[in-house]
Amino acid sequence: MMIVRRTAAVVAALVSLAALLGVVRLVAPATAGIAAEPPGVARQLTFLRAALDDGAGEDAQALFPEGWYFAHVLYGLARVESGLRQPPDRRDEALREARWVQRLESPAGRAPFSPDLTPGYGVFYQGWTNWLRGGVLALQPAQRRGPAEVARFADASTVLADAFDASASPYLAAYPGQAWPVDSTVAVASLRLHDTLLPARFDPTVRRWLDGVRQRLDPRTGLLPHRVDLVSGAPAEVARGTSQSVIQRFLAEIDPAFARAQYLRFRELFVVSPLGLGPAVREYPRGLDGPADVDSGPLLLGVSLSVTVVTLGAAQAQGDTRWPDRSPTTANWSACP
Repeated sequence: MMIVRRTAAVVAALVSLAALLGVVRLVAPATAGIAAEPPGVARQLTFLRAALDDGAGEDAQALFPEGWYFAHVLYGLARVESGLRQPPDRRDEALREARWVQRLESPAGRAPFSPDLTPGYGVFYQGWTNWLRGGVLALQPAQRRGPAEVARFADASTVLADAFDASASPYLAAYPGQAWPVDSTVAVASLRLHDTLLPARFDPTVRRWLDGVRQRLDPRTGLLPHRVDLVSGAPAEVARGTSQSVIQRFLAEIDPAFARAQYLRFRELFVVSPLGLGPAVREYPRGLDGPADVDSGPLLLGVSLSVTVVTLGAAQAQGDTRWPDRSPTTANWSACP
C-alpha cells in the first residue's frame, strides 16, 4: 500500500508518518486481545474525525498522491474495527462514521487513480474501498442492511473477481504499469468478506488467486514479494516489511493455513530486537539492507517504526496476543503461542 516510488523530502516523509501512525494503529489494534478494545481508541477516533473535518485529508494529499484517500479509508476501517467490538445495539456511531467515509466514492476520492485500469481506478482503490463497503454491512444485522448498500458491495465484488479471473497474473495494476501484491491481497480479502456476509460466489476466484501466489513467491524469503512485474506477476523486488505488515493482516482472512505459514516465516526474517529493545520489525529481511522511503519512514538499525506498529494488526489476526509483552530476545519468537 502507498507503494509508489516518490521523491518527497525526508521532512515530508516524517510529517506524513506522524500523521498516519495513529490511524494505522487503529485499523487492527492488537494490544487488548482479539476481541477487546484498547484504551483510548474512542478518544483517538473523535480526534481523528475532527482533524479530517479540519482539513487533515487535504494536508495529507499535499504530501503524497493518495493522502486524502488513505487518511479517510483508514479512519473508516478503524471505525468498522472498533464498532465490531461493540454489541450490535451499540454500533450506530461506528456505522454512521463508516458511511460518512464512503465519500471515497467521489471525484475527490478517485482523483489520484486512473479510470483506464482494470478494474477501473486500479486494485488499490477498488480493494480498500470494497473492504470498507463490506465493513459497513458487517456492522449491521443482515435483516437491516439496505438493499442499495448490499447491491453496491456485491456488484463491486463481481467487478474485482472478473478482473482477477481475466488476469494471467494474480496481481492487478494499482497504477499504470505497476503492481504490488499487497493491494491485490486486500482486494481478495474483500471477496472473502463478501462470501462471509452474502451468498458465497467467489471461492473459485480466490483459490485460483492463491495458486498463482504460491507459484510466484519471493525466492529469497518465500514470502509474497514487495513489487512484481505487471504482466507475469514475477517477483521484481524482495519482500519488505512495509507491505508484509499489511499482507499478513489480510492474508489470514483469505486462507488461514497459508497465512499461518507465511506469518511464521515473516517473523523469522523480519522481527528483531536491536540493542536488546523490541520486538521491532525490519523493513528488509535479515541479512539485507536497503534505502528508506516515504512508506517505511527513517530506518533505525534497519527497523521501520511504522511497520512495527502496523504489524500489531497481523499479530492480532494470528492470535499472537502476547506481541507487546514479549521479552526482547530473538529466541522468544521461535513459535507462535
